[in-house]
Amino acid sequence: MADPKKLFIKTYGCQMNVYDSERMVEAMGGAGYEATDTPDDADMILLNTCHIREKAAEKVYSELGRFKGLKTEKPDLKIGVAGCVAQAEGAEIMKRQPMVDLVVGPQAYHRLPEMEEKTRKGKKALDTDFPEEDKFEKLKSRPKAKRAPAAFLTVQEGCDKFCAFCVVPYTRGAEVSRPAERVIREAQDLVERGVREITLLGQNVNAYHGEGLNGGSMTLAQLIWELDKVDGLERIRFTTSHPNDMQDDLIEAHGTCKKLMPYLHLPVQSGSDKILKRMNRSHTAESYIRLIERIREARPDLLLSGDFIVGFPEETEEDFQATMDLVREVKYGQAYSFKYSTRPGTPAAERPLVDSAEADDRLQRLQALLRDQQTEIQDSMVGREVSVLLEREGREAGQMVGKSEYLHSVHLDAKGLKIGDVARAKIVKSMTNSLTGELI
Repeated sequence: MADPKKLFIKTYGCQMNVYDSERMVEAMGGAGYEATDTPDDADMILLNTCHIREKAAEKVYSELGRFKGLKTEKPDLKIGVAGCVAQAEGAEIMKRQPMVDLVVGPQAYHRLPEMEEKTRKGKKALDTDFPEEDKFEKLKSRPKAKRAPAAFLTVQEGCDKFCAFCVVPYTRGAEVSRPAERVIREAQDLVERGVREITLLGQNVNAYHGEGLNGGSMTLAQLIWELDKVDGLERIRFTTSHPNDMQDDLIEAHGTCKKLMPYLHLPVQSGSDKILKRMNRSHTAESYIRLIERIREARPDLLLSGDFIVGFPEETEEDFQATMDLVREVKYGQAYSFKYSTRPGTPAAERPLVDSAEADDRLQRLQALLRDQQTEIQDSMVGREVSVLLEREGREAGQMVGKSEYLHSVHLDAKGLKIGDVARAKIVKSMTNSLTGELI
């Protein structure tokens, strides 16, 4: 029996890309590959790319340039580009970097084995279609290897919102939801392999409307309640959400479903109604704040996370101060904030930019406020009891690290416990990005 070939995947961007990379490894497993942590001994290198950040395509070309010497040393080495940059750039990638053997978009990676076979015959392989077949069903045969206690599970892809700054509708396509039966089946499979916590993924996950178990469509809340029945599954999370799709039953689930964790990532992007309208966000600052009040009424201990863009075209200091006011009112335990950068092909790309130095200054002021809020909320955890899903060993003997219900990293002396256990702990110390706990 031939030794397995080695596959190295470098993953950029969101949790969905992490999930996609796992599935690519599984897809290529059937073609005789196994994953490796280094490109040096790889027979195939895949860059699973993200197009959200500034100059994403140029960064991919720069990364590809680092593999030129390796390709020269190993002419049989196959190099591929996957993900959203692959979808956006297509054949241009091969034109600019002729050493690239295959380019595959995020909706077609289930075809990787056939594409790899084509490259072994000396041909280039390109697939950036949006195929009609269900890629998840094509990959439904998953190896039964032991898994980490926390895993991602994609339930929805694509977006129909067309925010003025975002490339997702162009690189991931229209909103598509997986049938509930297939999601539940995959969740059960993950639990059988040691998973205790599942994060449901989607570009706009709370717009989930997959086929229900008895026909019709199912909401995300209904799907969560079905997953709540899965024996051995201890925790459920979901990301990323849109304010316009936070339905009443999902708000209620936060208060009544014990397996649904008290953590919510709900991007607002700006506190200025003028800028929100220019972003095509179709909600207002006031409607967002009232929504947060309703969610916190259902789950008072909820930890909220958000996304913010500063320096969006036409943003004034007054608009920025409206964002700061919203942050002060809402209070975030975690947040991601960025200076606006142009994405070619999006509506905002043609608009005049805010002065770069001014945008930098606004970002620093916003991030300082967000850091203060994160520190305040972490400090408030001292003295509280939490449950910690142990995920890995710590640096010190007997120490383990896991996540609390609120997604805080918690370090604790956990002698006698193992990865995958859920430990009850009292928080005794707050650090920059983590907490220290003592077993109860």
